[in-house]
Amino acid sequence: MELDGKRIIVTGAARGMGAATVRSYVKAGAHVVAMDVKDDLGAEVAAQASAMGPGSASYLNVDVSDMDSVESAFAAAVESLGGLDVLAHPAAIHRSADATDVSVDDWDLMFAVNVRGTMITNQVAHKHMVPCGGGSIINFGSISGQRPEPTAAAYSAAKGAVHSWTRTAAGTWGADNIRVNAILPAMVTPMMREAGQREYDEEKVSRYQSQMVGIAMGGEYGDPDTHLGPVMVFFASDASWYITGQLIPVDGGQTNVR
Repeated sequence: MELDGKRIIVTGAARGMGAATVRSYVKAGAHVVAMDVKDDLGAEVAAQASAMGPGSASYLNVDVSDMDSVESAFAAAVESLGGLDVLAHPAAIHRSADATDVSVDDWDLMFAVNVRGTMITNQVAHKHMVPCGGGSIINFGSISGQRPEPTAAAYSAAKGAVHSWTRTAAGTWGADNIRVNAILPAMVTPMMREAGQREYDEEKVSRYQSQMVGIAMGGEYGDPDTHLGPVMVFFASDASWYITGQLIPVDGGQTNVR
């Protein structure tokens, strides 16, 4: 699970799971370009990770839903890094609405960022990995894409699409020595806290608490640095070379995938 010298792009790097991934990779010796739309936070995450070492991190702005933005940012990152070995793609957004009330605008936004963003970043990463002899793409799915989500219809549908895309991309790019997997995390994140603050009525609080009971490992959501970071290091490393097309729950036993 060595990452010494690995050249990595991390999207959604300004906070939460993306920031934890940047820290974990730099700690393991990788050279990372962190990307986000939250420039101040993203630059701070990169600077703090670099200060800790032994790897390094820098920051670039990217809008993952826009092809021109992704192509430009990835080209600059690859030029700086000298190539690309790994893409970690936690970048995502969340909106709460049920199947009856979800708006067209929220639906389109969810698919633009969470689904189109996955497709675009993966395609551009693939283009840069091929000359390097292959690599690892790590997408972010969700248990929400595996089960009914009465309070998050568009998010659930989008994550289901990410799962399907991940399998398809893995099947297509294996010949290029590029593996594609998706992590399905259950971590305490700023996005989760914000969603929880919006969903404050008694029924939704009760549903949230029932989900916690389903987590075998202590009945609590995980910590991104402690529980997710080592998994991200494994899937970025050569140790995971023979794993591709998989949905990997990192959720303390909340769900299973078959």
